[in-house]
Amino acid sequence: MTFTDIFVRRPVLATALSLVIFLLGLHAYSMMPVREYPALVNTVISIKTAYPGASPNTVQGFITARLEKVIASAPDIDYMTANSSDGSSTITVYMKLNYSPNAALANIQSKVQQVTDQLPAGSQLPVISVTNGHLTDLLYVAFYSQELSQQQITDYLLRVAQPRLASVPGVGEAQILPPGAGNGNTYAMRVWLNPQKMAALGITAAQVSQALAANDFISAVGQTRGKTVQNTIVATTNLHNVGEFRNLVLRQSGNTLIRLKDVAKVELGAQDYTSQAFFDGKPAAFIGIQEAPSANSLNVASGVKASLAQLTKSLPPGVHMAIPYDASTFIKASIDEVVMTIGITLAVVVLVIFLFLGSFRAVLIPAIAIPLSIVGAGLITWFMGFTINLLTLLAVVLAIGLVVDDAIIIVENVHRHIDEGKTPFEAALMTGRELGGPIIVMSTTLIAVFAPIGFMGGLTGSLFGEFAFTLVATVLVSMIVALTLSPMLSSKILRPTREHGFEYFIEQRFTGLRDFYDRILGSTLNYVPVTMLFAVVVFGSIYFLFSTSKSELAPAEDQGIIFNAGTGGPTITPDRLANDGQQVLKVLNKYPETRATFMVTGISVGSGGGSNSLFAGMNLTNWDKRSTTAMQLQPQTQRALQSVPGLQVASFLPPSLPGSAGGLPVQFVLQSPGSYGKIDQVAGQLIAEAYKSGLFFYVTKDLRIDNPEIVLKINRNMAATLGLTMANIAQDLQPLLGGNYVNRFDMEGRSYKVIPQVPDHFRLDPAALKRYYIATGSGQMVPLSAVVSIETKVEPQYLPQFQQLNSTTIQAVPKPGVTLGESLRFFKAAAEKIMPKDFSLNYASQSREYMQESGALLTTFALAIILIYLLLAAQFESFRDPLIVLITVPMSISGALIFISLGLASINIYTELGLITLIGLIAKQGILIVQFANEIQKKEGLNKRAAVQKASSIRLRPILMTTGAMVLGVLPLLLAGGPGSVSRFQMGLVIFTGLGIGAFFSLFVVPAMYMLVAKDLRAPRNTQEA
Repeated sequence: MTFTDIFVRRPVLATALSLVIFLLGLHAYSMMPVREYPALVNTVISIKTAYPGASPNTVQGFITARLEKVIASAPDIDYMTANSSDGSSTITVYMKLNYSPNAALANIQSKVQQVTDQLPAGSQLPVISVTNGHLTDLLYVAFYSQELSQQQITDYLLRVAQPRLASVPGVGEAQILPPGAGNGNTYAMRVWLNPQKMAALGITAAQVSQALAANDFISAVGQTRGKTVQNTIVATTNLHNVGEFRNLVLRQSGNTLIRLKDVAKVELGAQDYTSQAFFDGKPAAFIGIQEAPSANSLNVASGVKASLAQLTKSLPPGVHMAIPYDASTFIKASIDEVVMTIGITLAVVVLVIFLFLGSFRAVLIPAIAIPLSIVGAGLITWFMGFTINLLTLLAVVLAIGLVVDDAIIIVENVHRHIDEGKTPFEAALMTGRELGGPIIVMSTTLIAVFAPIGFMGGLTGSLFGEFAFTLVATVLVSMIVALTLSPMLSSKILRPTREHGFEYFIEQRFTGLRDFYDRILGSTLNYVPVTMLFAVVVFGSIYFLFSTSKSELAPAEDQGIIFNAGTGGPTITPDRLANDGQQVLKVLNKYPETRATFMVTGISVGSGGGSNSLFAGMNLTNWDKRSTTAMQLQPQTQRALQSVPGLQVASFLPPSLPGSAGGLPVQFVLQSPGSYGKIDQVAGQLIAEAYKSGLFFYVTKDLRIDNPEIVLKINRNMAATLGLTMANIAQDLQPLLGGNYVNRFDMEGRSYKVIPQVPDHFRLDPAALKRYYIATGSGQMVPLSAVVSIETKVEPQYLPQFQQLNSTTIQAVPKPGVTLGESLRFFKAAAEKIMPKDFSLNYASQSREYMQESGALLTTFALAIILIYLLLAAQFESFRDPLIVLITVPMSISGALIFISLGLASINIYTELGLITLIGLIAKQGILIVQFANEIQKKEGLNKRAAVQKASSIRLRPILMTTGAMVLGVLPLLLAGGPGSVSRFQMGLVIFTGLGIGAFFSLFVVPAMYMLVAKDLRAPRNTQEA
């Protein structure tokens, strides 16, 4: 008695076991969290150091280089970028995937602390933050009002909204936008110095700063303590309002007190005037919600919205709130689409089985086995710590077509034995004995295909590990169900075919089809060399088809948003940038698909940019309310935005996969230890070649040597004669021009910065600087023109570095139909022709991920082939028979590549996984034929030709049924629309075309290969008789 006999003879045991599997699986699914993708930890550490008034060269030499050197020794860094600009150093460290953010932060902090005491005086302490590196935040919440100023709104956000939202579990940062100097455009005590009045009264900027620091002093005096009473002593050493600052005494001249109001205009203004924010064209303030690196986006978004619902009830009068962008909307819609696809696929597969068998009784068995296998697999995936996400749900869609194979094979075989005169009970016993081995082999074959994916490293392994093991778990449970429940159900449900009705009609049609196939196969076997020559040609075509197919990391998806990054000229003012940005919003709002727009000036996307850059979003209406996709709109917006005067604007879509560091899709890095001038020259030539190629809408670089720089050349001899030191001159000039804060003041329980600075109209042109006055060693006021001369030159606005080398990152937006792989191949080939020997190439963001992941799945593909070969060799006890089975693989791969090379899809992570899936699917067809042919040789004594022809005819119906169920089962993926449908379409296309074409040719190529390779397994007596 075999293992399967136990369950056929004990139906209650088989039923109870299946119910236990089903109930435990249901419970496991109820406890699994829901998220967009498997949990990925993408850690990015940012180190920002302010050095007000310092030039980019000074910042790079004295801050950036020192920090980079020590940070580079931290473990598990993928790559590091740096950007030195006027008064600011920004170093961004991208950690390797799934590296702990806490460990990364601790390591970087310890490295930075080693050199903080070596940073120049006047620079602020480095600010270290950890983010997930995404291009945009999870949500943007807009606050706007016609009654309140942006500073008033920002102050409310700082006091009330930001603390509340930052406390939501999973929120990594609730950042106020526009960013200003870190806290948005909040209040600051602005001391607008008048150089003329200061000179007349003999007051220097250094003296003003010293007076502010000395007389606005936060003190903690102490306490008085008696035997029974204790009192806290408070001294009014600090200032609280505009009036107190205005009356601050700077010095006494005779009997006259010179106050701050005598040399400056004091007002409660904004901390920063270089950035602004707009919602649908109206001035606003935003809070950007960024989830922590390991947080669940759906949970975070849900928590934030619940907090906002409470916050809405307490908004100040006249303040309105809106959510112009919410990434969780796309996530939820994508998951809903996949869940609906699962239901449609299940219905399609059941219908296909019915059309092949013509019996409701026969359909009932697969209809039970499919959900049982899928639900039961939930127990295994829950134990492995998986989540319900887009990729595990996609695995369920494919699993429906996979698991139905086992049930179909069992049902068809039992049905055949019943029609041959066996009772249902006897037929079930025979089927279990005949097919137990092949089902185990087919299941282990599929496991061998998918398991290597789960053990891959990098982005592919992290993303698709759960996908692969979900399929493995489903195949395992399906195998158990096929060996325990399906034969028992067949013995109870199936009946002989009646000689009338729909079932009989179907049976007659298949009998005719089998006879027709038998005749065609017989003719084909007369020309085995021709058939094999065809197979060789198909195998050789794979390289051609693969090399002519376009490649990318992942296809673009319609996520309901189009992003836009703009850059103005180096001398553009914040107000002019905001005005030009309004033209961008007008262009975006003219499209009927636009739901809302938002814009923040003074920030950049990717490296480079800053005060002359802007970032805008075009949020689209829901997918069911528009017929135009984001991929179709993006080229239109790109063309329209090219007409906006004063700005270069790139329109692009967000990355399709998590983990990308943001920026434009193409990011190609030129590195050199040489000068920035040489790098800029080579980059300029490369950009010119890119535009000539016609492949790109927009190409830019972060290195721009176009920033006018004013050089104050100090006459050191004259300075020495006047008793001036370089420190004296710097201390007088920095408060006038630097915009650095000297201390803080208290207002209603919060501290705000005190910032002295010369107003704009006193620094409109370089000549105005000569009219500033400084104090000599004797206290005499002399014009700056006495010791300096002014020169102007053009310098880089930003000094970018990549991996501690001078660099520039060329970013580009390809035209429609131009993939990431094609773009990078162009840049690499063009750069190698242009760049000098001391230059090197590198990649960032999505481009880096593409280069890292390219070829990874090819290795997995080869490993899967080897594992299947070895498993089949062990099963058949032959090194020849696996070759017969695997001859079908090139058939299916080439069938899929034909349609990819025609441009219906690209080579990407999804299609490569589809190609790997084809290996297991198509190999199952060959296993059935080879297994039965070997058995026929042994039991019936037929020669190889007769055996394989009979086996092929017998197995025709289950092969067509399983192929039809799988091919038509992925049809919903091909027909689906809406969010996330592009990647599902491309994977479905590969399986639909590859399996359909491969299965058709395998019906003829496998028997021909069997004739060439298989052994003669007939007993010696039969062999001699033959």
